[in-house]
Amino acid sequence: MTDTVIADLAPPRAFDQACHMVVDYLAEALPMGAWAVTRVAGDRQTILVSDDHGFGLAPGVEGSWTLSVCRTMVSGETPRIVPDTGAEPALCDVIAAAAEGGMAVAAYVGTPILYPDGGLFGTVIGVDERPLDPGFVTHETLLDLLSSLLSSVLEADTNAVRSARELERAVSDAETDTLTGLLNRRGWDRWLAREEERFRRFGDPASVVMMDLDGLKRVNDTEGHDAGDAYLRRTADTLRSVTRRGDPLARLGGDEFAMVATVGPDDVGPLVTRLQNALDAAGTPCSMGVAPVGVTSGFAEAIAEADAAMYQDKRARRDPDRAGVGPVVPDRPTGTPYTPEGS
Repeated sequence: MTDTVIADLAPPRAFDQACHMVVDYLAEALPMGAWAVTRVAGDRQTILVSDDHGFGLAPGVEGSWTLSVCRTMVSGETPRIVPDTGAEPALCDVIAAAAEGGMAVAAYVGTPILYPDGGLFGTVIGVDERPLDPGFVTHETLLDLLSSLLSSVLEADTNAVRSARELERAVSDAETDTLTGLLNRRGWDRWLAREEERFRRFGDPASVVMMDLDGLKRVNDTEGHDAGDAYLRRTADTLRSVTRRGDPLARLGGDEFAMVATVGPDDVGPLVTRLQNALDAAGTPCSMGVAPVGVTSGFAEAIAEADAAMYQDKRARRDPDRAGVGPVVPDRPTGTPYTPEGS
């Protein structure tokens, strides 16, 4: 019995576990149409955990941060708790946009989840199709306490992940391609298996990039394998020069390369352009496919989509009528360009 009690009182070490605990508690203590924890990255707001009753706020659902009611709360334009959204003029546009999407938000509750430096990670949000009793505002202190606890768990979990990643960065020789110094297929598969749960837990924006060199066979056939090896090393060096530190790069075999870029769907256009321009300038042109990593779909689906897009790009590059068209990327607006150092 004592062990069970101690286990029940043990604090959560994983951020997603803490999010589930907070959402479950709020759903029971303060029932609303939906409670959720969200992640904000760039202009996208993604649902990480939810207790939803008809609002469509399932994990993985994304929306525009610009049109989010949470944005006005974070900016201070509106209160943390709005018992009747119709009484808040600053919410007219976002409530109207939600209504156009089929979501009637008559009451809103929100509080930010912050990084240690004060930056915004995401929000705790509650919505209802009916106005709340004005006395609901007395729960603001409780909501801020819960979001503060999530911020603390986020900091601890993030530090633990950072430490683990630093240890894992010293990969063994068995996981490194000896020719290029990049991960080999074994190292790539191990990285994906290890990071899958972490990306789901934090909802980090990421995109998979699959690459296939256009000219390696020609170089091997006309100049020999030593020249082909130099061609591969030049490719790897070029990719390293335009890739953020910590983003995994792999040579999967032959002329096939891959990476996971810590960039969301809005930023894949600049990323593709930067990579292809650098490879073209190095004399190692490459067919490329890119796909975003979803919170629910994970790496496997993104790899399959990126691989299919890469082969589509390769076929297009072989077609003189489509030369220079470039790879197909998701039809999203362009955001902040991907840079090696990040932002």
